[in-house]
Order: sequence, then structure tokens, then C-alpha cells
Amino acid sequence: MAVSRRRLIGSLAAGSALAAASPTDLVSALRGTALAASPPGDVVGKISVGYQGWFSCPGDGAPIGGWWHWSRDRFQPPAPANTTIVSWPDMREYARGYSTAYPALGNGQSAQLFSSYDQQTVDTHFRWMQEYGCDTAALQRFNPVGDEGPTRDAMTVKVRGAAERFGRKFYIMYDVTGWTSMQTQIKDDWTNRMSAHTASPAYARQNGRPVVCIWGFGFNDDGRPFAPAACLDVVNWFRAQGCYVIGGVPTYWRQGINDSRPGFSEVYHAFHMISPWMVGRTGTLDGLDWFHTNVNVPDQADCITHGIDYQPCVLPGDLSSGHRRHGDFYWRHLYNLTRLGAQGLYVSMFDEFNEGNQIAKTSETQATTPAGAGIRALDEDGTACSADYYLRITADGGRMFKGQLALTAVRPTPPVLGGGPPPGGDLAAGRPTSASSQNGGFAAGNAVDADRGSYWESTNGAFPQWWQVDLGAAHQVARIVLAVPAGWEARTQTLRVQGSTDGVTFTTLAGPSGVRFDPATGNTATLAVPTTAARHVRVTVTGNTAWPAAQLAQVAVYTTPDTPTPGADLARGRPATESGHAQAYGCANVVDGNPDSYWESAADAFPQWVGVDFGATVGVGRIVLRLPPAAAWQRRTQTLSVEASPDGAAWTTLVASAGRVFDPATGNQVTLTVPATPARHVRIRFTGNTGWPAAQLSQLEVYAG
Repeated sequence: MAVSRRRLIGSLAAGSALAAASPTDLVSALRGTALAASPPGDVVGKISVGYQGWFSCPGDGAPIGGWWHWSRDRFQPPAPANTTIVSWPDMREYARGYSTAYPALGNGQSAQLFSSYDQQTVDTHFRWMQEYGCDTAALQRFNPVGDEGPTRDAMTVKVRGAAERFGRKFYIMYDVTGWTSMQTQIKDDWTNRMSAHTASPAYARQNGRPVVCIWGFGFNDDGRPFAPAACLDVVNWFRAQGCYVIGGVPTYWRQGINDSRPGFSEVYHAFHMISPWMVGRTGTLDGLDWFHTNVNVPDQADCITHGIDYQPCVLPGDLSSGHRRHGDFYWRHLYNLTRLGAQGLYVSMFDEFNEGNQIAKTSETQATTPAGAGIRALDEDGTACSADYYLRITADGGRMFKGQLALTAVRPTPPVLGGGPPPGGDLAAGRPTSASSQNGGFAAGNAVDADRGSYWESTNGAFPQWWQVDLGAAHQVARIVLAVPAGWEARTQTLRVQGSTDGVTFTTLAGPSGVRFDPATGNTATLAVPTTAARHVRVTVTGNTAWPAAQLAQVAVYTTPDTPTPGADLARGRPATESGHAQAYGCANVVDGNPDSYWESAADAFPQWVGVDFGATVGVGRIVLRLPPAAAWQRRTQTLSVEASPDGAAWTTLVASAGRVFDPATGNQVTLTVPATPARHVRIRFTGNTGWPAAQLSQLEVYAG
């Protein structure tokens, strides 16, 4: 099995052995005399994303078998001691998950992962690419002669199908790492296997030629020992086949230093496009600026001089190393490379959860991450971020790159649409804790690990005692849930709850009072408190009727009361789901707040549905459905029903199927009042439309009343 290039190459010192930097205006000075860059195509002027597609699980049918790329030993399930995982995927939109040996998630659910070999997974990923402006996917292909070959071949077919269905482009990106007989075998692989896929309308073309990328020539490491002559032979061979050839090259390709071996200049300049590697080179904003001035600017100038297109690598940042800065790192990189005037951008990577560089939907909090596993969620620096945040940044960055959004160094993308944390989440789950004392191994962290059987216990016979959690940022705290293990006998603990924004000055939120824990009611107690800004929440215990110590198995902290605030659209910005869609009219359009964008299902294939996942149970009392208000949308009747579910599996009909009139004279909207119903999921099911042979919806709004 090939070794991942992301770990094989370590981070290099930014300034070592670098020649004097070219001035920033060197690029513009050269543009007038150099060969013109290629016109827009499927990679020039576009956002390309690296797509591994290399995850499999037992039972998914993949020829390679096992937990491919999820585990170090792929024949054993992923677990903290057997893993390659550094980021956890948000699993809510996958039709199928595979149970691992990781601890349960912070919310108590089974820790499951997806398989890339499931066609629905690939379709979901390419739907996201469509919805968030990822134009082209570079499908990674390592040495296909070994045991990976059949699975890699099958993945190409799956990617091709998804790209065709969702209107995306794709191309083959060969990674030559560890491919000893690359010089002859890569030609055979292209001729007898991969070139057939260029017949697809979804296969990327640039300047009328099918695109191929070769990653790894010239790197200064043992995994790619190929001589310049062999590499040049391969590049020229692909050019002779009529291909547009991209070179995935070392960071310092131009100078032949650091990660680049000398003597490869002729190879590098034989490519039609240069895409230098960047992963692991820096994790700071200053570092990105340094690379822009001292590497990207002179790189672009060199490419212009030689008539080569420039496609620098852009990074969301390594989540596992804390580089992301809630999106500021990614935006700075997008901004720097856009103002540079690069011909294309290559995002590394779309789905690389085992390297922490993924932009695909990722666990938002410790509530949806394996408890105690040390895996960072998107809120790792205390800023709540929606699962799709880095896809939304990609969409906004792509618009800026294409001139559809003004060039700006200030990130315009909010971490959570509408502001604030995702609704319903336990803010304390997995967060740092402290305590006045502990008895033996009954540590403070047990109260936020989602295991009701574990608990914190203070030193015995010495009241008062306190327990505290740091939420990472100030939140509007409105509800506290306390619990002891479910099987314990009843007890009353006298306690007080306090909040603080700085960990020094505390305000009393509840108590002091006796709080009853009774197995008949689950040994839990819910305390509604005045909505108060707090980063630190402290529980101080002064008595316990059943044991001479303070005891807590769970402390959960929430921002919203059980009944959502009337007037708030609960669906806005939440994950949308669908039965399918036509062209670019994806389901995300129904929750984006834009009345002119819309979802449209596949044509001539009723029934169809579109829905929303609130992320937690909410009270549903009113549904507002809209079509675009423009008069061009003539009056139509859609036959539809409304369904709700607590888990996305068992559904209840809230509004029976009936014809609903959408009339531009009355705003093209329909309002449905339903009996107050708790639900996490709501979906609209369509069986007819008099105005078009498909289901259509601009906005799905859900209100508490």
C-alpha cells in the first residue's frame, strides 16, 4: 500500500537556503512580455479539490477489504490505539455508517464512519461540491498495480458517475509515491484503463485536452527516487497523447532546494501547469504571508516567463494541530493567492480526515466526536462552527477568485449562519474541566465524557467542593442538566450553579438549594437559569444525603430553553437533505435565506422530498413554504405533505397530502400550521406540480409557533 505523501514529507523551515525574494510587482511587470496564460477551462479559472476516495469498511464490498485508510491495521476496526484518524466526519447526511471500536460519541450515539466505496457517499460528496462551488475534483490514483488497483479502478467509475450526475468535472491525479516501475506502468495504466474515462462529458479538459496530473516528480525523499530523464520521458509521453499535464511539484521547485532535488528544471518546465505542494509548510498567518511574498510571487513570475499556468495549493489548515483559527487561516490563503493572480487554485484536500486538512463536513463539537479520544472538533478554539463551514468558505473564496465577490482580506463567511452556536448542542461535552478535589480516579472530566457510568467525586467528608467546566467562549447559558449514574439510589445534593466570563468573577445562576436525583426520573435534574453570558460554569456542592462527598456523572450546558424563541426560523442554515435534484438546484437552497435560489427535484419522477435536520429536538408549530417571488414563476399547485421524525428513520405525517397553491399575487408562499410537535427532522414530500414536472421549493421555513 502506498504511503501517504502528507506524512512522508515533513514541514520545512520557511527561510532556509532561499534566494532573495523577487518584488511583488514582478508578476505584473512580466505579464506584458510573457506568453499569455490559458483561457478559462476546467482547471484554469476554477477551484479544484483533491479527492482521495480512499476509505473503505468491512461489508462495503470493496476488493481491498478491511478498514482501508481508517486504521493502521486495516484488518482491525479503528480505535484510539489503531487509527489514522485525526478529524471526525459529520455523519448526518450519509445513508450508511459503519460502527467502529471507538468510544461512543459525546451524545451517546455509536461512533460510525463512512465508506468511500458506497456510491451514496461519493454522490453526497459531489453534491456538496456542486452546492459549495467546487468546480473540479482531482481523483488521487496511487500505484494501481498492487492490491489497491481493483478498488482504485472501481472508485474511478463511482467518481465518474457522481461527477456526471452533479455537473462537476474530474481528472486523474497520479501520485508516484513508492511506485518503483512508474515509468512504464503509468503509461500502460493510462492507455488501458484511465484514458477511457476521458469520453465522459464530466472529464476535465483544458485548452481542449484531457487533464492529467502527475504528483511527486523531483521531491527530495526516498519515496520518489526517479531520475530527471525518466520523469521528463513520462511528461512528454502524456503530452504526446494529447493531454494537458499538471505537475504536482515540491514547494521549492523553482530553486531546487529544501524539498526539491536539483536538476529538475527541465522537467518542471515541461508541464502545462505547475501546482506546488504546500501541506505542512506553515500553520500561521504570518507564514502564509511570507510564502506569498517569497515563494508564490516569484513562482508566478517564473510560470509567466515560461508560458505555464500556475495552480498553487491552498489549505484550510490542519485541524488536528490547531491551525485553522476558525476559518481565518483558510481565508488568508485564498485571499493571498487570489490577489496574486494565479490561474487556478487547488484545495488540499476535500476528504482527508486522516490528515486533518479536509473541507468536507466535519464534527462540530465533542457531542458528535468520540468521547475522550482527543480528536478536535470544529469548535476546538472556542468558536462554534457549522459542519459545512469550510465548504462555505470555499464557496465564498471561489466567488472572490472568479471576481464575483470583491477582493477582501476580511473573511466574509460566518462560522455559523445567523450567528451563535448550532442549536441544541451540549456546550460542556468534552470541554476542559477542573475541580476543588477528586477521590481516587473519579476525575472531573468524567462529568463531560458522555458516559453516565463514570462520575466525578470529591474528597470525602470535606464540604464545600466545586466542579467547573470551560466552554471555550462566552455563550448565553439558559439551562443546566445535572445527573448521577442511573442505577444509584435517590439522593439530594445541596448545590449552587455559577457562571463567569473570565474564570475569576462568578455570578450565581441557580441555588443554593437541594437538588433531587431519583432513579425513578433517570437520576437527572434540569435547572432553568436566567439567560446569562458565561464561559465558565461552576457547580458548588455543600451537602449530599447519600454520601459524604460531591458527586456528578454528567453536567450538560445549553444556550436555549426547551421551547425555541418564537419568530426564529429554526431551519435557516441547518443541514438540508433531499431525494435528489436537477442540475445545480440543490437542497441547500431551501435553507440559505435567499428567496431567489431554489431546490428542484429530478424531473418526471414523483414522489420527491426535501428536508432539514435541526441538529436537536425542537418544537414545530408552523411551516412556511416559498417559491421565488418573481412574477416569472406563474401560479401552480403542488401536491405535498409534511412529515416529522425524531431520528430520521421513523416518520409521522403532520400535514396530510393536499394541493397547495403558490400564487405570485400572494407572494408565492404557503403557510401550514401544525399541532405543536417535537421533532429533529422535518421533510416536505411532493407527489405533483401543475407548473413543472418536478418538485420545486425556494425556502423551507420552520417556526415554533
